[in-house]
Amino acid sequence: MLETIKDHFIVCGYGRIGSIVALELGRQAVPFVVVEHDPIRAAAAVERGILVVEADASREEVLTRAGIDRARGLIAAVGTDAENVYAVLSARVLRPDLYVVGRAESEDSVRKLQRAGASRVISPYQIGAVQMVQTALRPAVVDFVQLATSSDNLDLAMEEITVATGSPLADHSNVDLNVRERFGAIVVAIQHEDRQMAFNPEPHAVIRGGDKLVVLGRPESLKRFELEAAR
Repeated sequence: MLETIKDHFIVCGYGRIGSIVALELGRQAVPFVVVEHDPIRAAAAVERGILVVEADASREEVLTRAGIDRARGLIAAVGTDAENVYAVLSARVLRPDLYVVGRAESEDSVRKLQRAGASRVISPYQIGAVQMVQTALRPAVVDFVQLATSSDNLDLAMEEITVATGSPLADHSNVDLNVRERFGAIVVAIQHEDRQMAFNPEPHAVIRGGDKLVVLGRPESLKRFELEAAR
């Protein structure tokens, strides 16, 4: 199975954070491999039917075994910030183009992970605190975001869709594409290749190849839209 898996995520660590990451990837039917050096945690993952490499995620040969050359991304969620920095460094040596998410507990480690090459750095404690404040001040907004991003919701979903160069959607304006009528979806935002984000884009905003669209709609509508964007 390790030899054939592709377009997958490598989850480094199966502790408190890594196990939740693995659970959510599984719920969203995203292929992934867990790299965990602790035999007890590795065995727990295997018992849940998860594909596991029992080894140190900071070693390049281990990431190679996990199929990093074919991977979609890597999530560094090992127990300590130092281990996550080493995992990110090793991933960058093997795949400079790979999308890498790193977990950090301290502000200092956020900067270290960024310097190591992480595409994004997540601080669970900071995010948790912000979420608590948002829930206290804006509960309806939090409810909507959770509804739109929950993998359990069958009526509404929010997805990131990349428009391929040469796609029938490329080089057309929002109004010309008539997304709402054709697909039953709403383009909430457009992120251009320079990573500038346009929220609630104007009707005449032009969608280019390589743009990432944040789209809201029913899951089946988003699937049709995604297929058209990838053509």
